[in-house]
Amino acid sequence: MSSGVSFDLSSVFHTVATTLPDSRVLVWRNVDLTYAQMDARIDGVAHYLTAQGLGCHTERDQLQPHESGQDHLGLYLRNGNEYLEAMVAGYRARVAPFNVNYRYVEEELLYLLNDSKAKALVYAAEFAPNVAAIRDQLPELKVLIQVADHSGNDLLPGAVDYESIISTPVPAGGMPTPSGDDLYILYTGGTTGMPKGVLWRQHDIFMSAMGGRPFGSDTVLQSYDDLTEQARTNAGVRTVLMIPPLMHGAAQWAAFNMISTGGWVAIPDDVDHMNAPAVMRLAERERVLSIPVVGDAIARPLLDEIETGRYDLSGLVTISNGGAPLSPTVRERLLAALPNIMVLDAVGASETGMQMTTMAAKGVDSKAATFTPQHDTAVISTDLSTVLQPGDGEGWLARRAYVPLGYLNDPEKSARTFPTIDGVRWSVPGDRARLLADGQIELLGRDSVTINSGGEKIFAEEVERAVASHPAVYDVVVAGRPSERWGSEVVAIVQFAEGRSATDKELAEACRAHIAHYKLPKAFVRTDKVLRSPAGKADYRWAKALAAESAAAQG
Repeated sequence: MSSGVSFDLSSVFHTVATTLPDSRVLVWRNVDLTYAQMDARIDGVAHYLTAQGLGCHTERDQLQPHESGQDHLGLYLRNGNEYLEAMVAGYRARVAPFNVNYRYVEEELLYLLNDSKAKALVYAAEFAPNVAAIRDQLPELKVLIQVADHSGNDLLPGAVDYESIISTPVPAGGMPTPSGDDLYILYTGGTTGMPKGVLWRQHDIFMSAMGGRPFGSDTVLQSYDDLTEQARTNAGVRTVLMIPPLMHGAAQWAAFNMISTGGWVAIPDDVDHMNAPAVMRLAERERVLSIPVVGDAIARPLLDEIETGRYDLSGLVTISNGGAPLSPTVRERLLAALPNIMVLDAVGASETGMQMTTMAAKGVDSKAATFTPQHDTAVISTDLSTVLQPGDGEGWLARRAYVPLGYLNDPEKSARTFPTIDGVRWSVPGDRARLLADGQIELLGRDSVTINSGGEKIFAEEVERAVASHPAVYDVVVAGRPSERWGSEVVAIVQFAEGRSATDKELAEACRAHIAHYKLPKAFVRTDKVLRSPAGKADYRWAKALAAESAAAQG
């Protein structure tokens, strides 16, 4: 069902803030903000951006799908209230914010800020030296807003302190009126290639992933009155403990899903590292309803702490996973430790929003990597010519309806990823999937990390799940390396749990129960730490390089 109004994300926040002014929206360290308080801070930042001449210069209907008519604002921050405030302030000023990976080295940061043509940057003081090192190579970057932190770094020349602008008055020329056509920009992680800016209409991403369609429903909000009623009805009920970084799309979506229902977000004090005991103390103290994780990398340290039994987690209802696979072993341990919760696995992508889910509970069997799709998610044939029917087999995971416009400045890739089939525009970002006879979808894996070995296509995620079934394995990533015999061969890079180990033979035996013989890793490479993004996603470029090095060492 189509919505009767075009939603923009600034008005979404303001509507809830007007409806529930005194309700909590965020708690972090010594900050405990109500909706009205955060909305006022957002106003100040938005006024400042507009006063600097930033905004929208060309309306959407005058642009190609891969083009932007707005100024762009980089968010170079760890988690905190400033991230959400600056994000919504950008929307309010008709400036398009985008996520900046705070792990990037100088070359990567320079690429991202040039590719985005960023006019403004909100950055944590700890990153001021990185910004200073490249600012002379960024001719478009005019506005610097520095957020004070533990680093104590001085303001860069020409920069303003974030707290100094939160009370900026309305500029003389007034404020623009945001539109549902304004952009939501999400840069991809770049773990298999260079990051790309995915361009969404704000209305579409709101409907797709940020609360415009209530979870589990095919019905979308029809008006701001509907949003008001939804927030009033659920005021203060839904809560999320935000561990994944807000620079990750799934975290932004989770935060806005809380906001659209009048809920609130708790952020762990330590945003530099995963401090599992502190996270569990926060979950216990605030009695949060949901904790999102990104695969085993985040779930395992939490699970280790949960299994100590030291915490009262009776308020916890759901642990939700997205962005990286959660192994069956970890899922089973979670349900054993917390038998009253549900473990929700969700599938989505920067280019699709939410697509499908599966729910696991104690005593309920669920097949690994098998999901129930939303009504607008399907599997498309390999040649992109037809939509498959139940039982037709393997193809591309795809979504229609509320999908992005394209990739910033890249018309060719936009055309490939967002094809039109029988008059319907689809998003097909590169995940392989199998449509089963019962209408469920088995997720096979991202095509870009698929290993072609001896004429067989092997999906890295499937092998990772098999290796992770061994109890000594703490984390694993799978990649291919060149092979004279097979063309390419499977290599598993394994991090063992503390004090645990296993032989290659023992690891292979564990795999045999889950995958065919030809998919078994030809080698197991030990590492002290599997390299992942702050969001928990595997760094496949690193893995592939390490796999190649292991072959050279053997040679």
